[in-house]
Amino acid sequence: MGSPETINSARNLAVMVRVQGPDPKGLKMRSHAFHHYHSGRTTLSASGMLLPRSLYDSDTAKDISVPAVQIDIMFEKGMWLENDSEDLGKGASRWHAAKCLKLIDVPASARALQSLVEASFGSVEHGWEVGWSLASLYNGSQSLKGVTQTQVHLAESGNVSDMGRSTTRIAILGVSLFPKDVPKINISPSNRQGDFMLAVGSPFGILSPMHFFNSISVGSIANCYPSCSSSKSLLMADIRCLPGSEGGPVFDEQGQLIGIMMRPVRQKSSGAEVQLVIPWEAVVTASSGLLQKEPQISEKVTYYDGGKLDANSRVPDGLVQRLNSCCPSPLPVDKAVASVCLITVDDGVWASGVLLNNQGLILTNAHLLEPWRFRKRNADPFIGGEPGGHKWSSSYTSSRNIRVRLDHRDPWIWCDAKVVYVCKGPLDVALLQLKSVPDQLCPIIMDFSRPPVGSKAYVVGHGLFGPRCGFFPSVCSGVVAKVVEANLPFSYRLSEPGNTEGHFPVMLETTAAVHPGGSGGAVVNSNGHMIGLVTSNARHGGGTVIPHLNFSIPCLALMPIFKFSKDMQDISLLDTLDQPNEHLSSVWALMPPLSPKPPPLPVLPHSLLEDNKNKEAKGSRFAKFIAERQDVLKKPTQFANSATLPNDTVRSKL
Repeated sequence: MGSPETINSARNLAVMVRVQGPDPKGLKMRSHAFHHYHSGRTTLSASGMLLPRSLYDSDTAKDISVPAVQIDIMFEKGMWLENDSEDLGKGASRWHAAKCLKLIDVPASARALQSLVEASFGSVEHGWEVGWSLASLYNGSQSLKGVTQTQVHLAESGNVSDMGRSTTRIAILGVSLFPKDVPKINISPSNRQGDFMLAVGSPFGILSPMHFFNSISVGSIANCYPSCSSSKSLLMADIRCLPGSEGGPVFDEQGQLIGIMMRPVRQKSSGAEVQLVIPWEAVVTASSGLLQKEPQISEKVTYYDGGKLDANSRVPDGLVQRLNSCCPSPLPVDKAVASVCLITVDDGVWASGVLLNNQGLILTNAHLLEPWRFRKRNADPFIGGEPGGHKWSSSYTSSRNIRVRLDHRDPWIWCDAKVVYVCKGPLDVALLQLKSVPDQLCPIIMDFSRPPVGSKAYVVGHGLFGPRCGFFPSVCSGVVAKVVEANLPFSYRLSEPGNTEGHFPVMLETTAAVHPGGSGGAVVNSNGHMIGLVTSNARHGGGTVIPHLNFSIPCLALMPIFKFSKDMQDISLLDTLDQPNEHLSSVWALMPPLSPKPPPLPVLPHSLLEDNKNKEAKGSRFAKFIAERQDVLKKPTQFANSATLPNDTVRSKL
């Protein structure tokens, strides 16, 4: 979370924008995410930010006439306006008239969005649409519970470029303010995966400004586009964004401006949403001189603590150190990103993998290679591994074209791979071996300790965006929400000294977002060390993914694999993973552990049986009730939703 000073500064820069216009029949905005209609006029709202004069050229801006449309903006309390009294300036937030100066198309961001969408055109069901999936498009209610989705069917539309332009278009508004009252803005020098993000917006603002005006949301940069360029045109944000937040500013941990929030894109097949941010540099480049990349300095003199510098001055050593400290240092998660690779099978499906050693051994999920073992069973609403599952055959091995993309070098390297091992037990793991091993590999660093609940966790993987999109692995942040334990064989107990009870972590639940394609990725702690292997997340019966409810295998449960990876000589080390284990199977089937069988009842003498006949009539109903309850408890446990237990929530392989 950002500091109170950063949050206050961000809120003082953020505004809510209200647009009102004629709509006699109330039909113009019926497909918009939300709006308010009254007496032939429709009102919309979005978010925005104040720009000090040091970031724009007022001589370049010109008014744009928008007939019969009224534009107003709402500031934070205490913002001074030229025509307001001091009491009004420090009073409650209120609306102030504004005018449209310019509409800016951001072609770099539009092209990036178009490239992202076109990369998924091979399959209509994997197409993308713009907007939020909060309710049905045909819901006539405009209340908060009846917000509708703005749909643009990209996979079916032939004009993707128009969609890109309209989605990334930005409006510059004008309003009278004292220059001294607009907080100063510094621009973030770099945007990297895993960097902290703080967004300010007004979701559903016009429905109730008192509740929604300038709400705070925090997250991190999940990915950047283009990946191999220092100049970014589009950012993927792992952050909450709701309708009405588009247009709001996004800041880094020091309160420096990163960019502007836009509407998300949503995958049709999974319902997964990806929040997008337009970097400030891309906006400035498209503004034709109206906006400035950095704040303008009125004097061509640089000041520092000991005086000022001109062209002939020597820079003091202390100032050099402070300037160097502004250059971002690599994040611990950066090295983990270089250890996660992209795996394709027969050029049709993809998943993620983790590089284990310098010999090209890769850890991934078995369901990528043997999906039939993990399909949904009719009697069980959850998908899970089956003990003693399908045995590997040499004919199957030779029939698959497995390729691996290594991202640790520029340009990326594609290598062929072969199958070394597929687990026959409850754990969803497999090993691949590169057929040709390149130099300078970056194997992952493992942490076998038990991760504390509530500790920071990053998920690194190729979720949603496959090989055609050209992305590095995405980084999503969260915390370890739960550590599930089970009784493991004796060979596991040697890996955790001091554990005499035999209960070890066998499942991690995290709040970091996990999307289809991210299976086989790494769960990483704040030190950049791997603590788990991503396997699955939750999915509603209707197909909608629940990205923030996901499951991973702790590194401690994978100890035999990491022992084998040291020299890859003794494959018998993996036999432990192939052994059936009822406790482990029940955990990964999302079922309660099996209760031990009750001891046999004692044989009573005939006289005692006669005495109990009269008691049986009274106790039989209660005994029958208890027996029925025990039968219910033996059935698979389902996730609770609201006050009910639905039968349409499943664990989904990614």
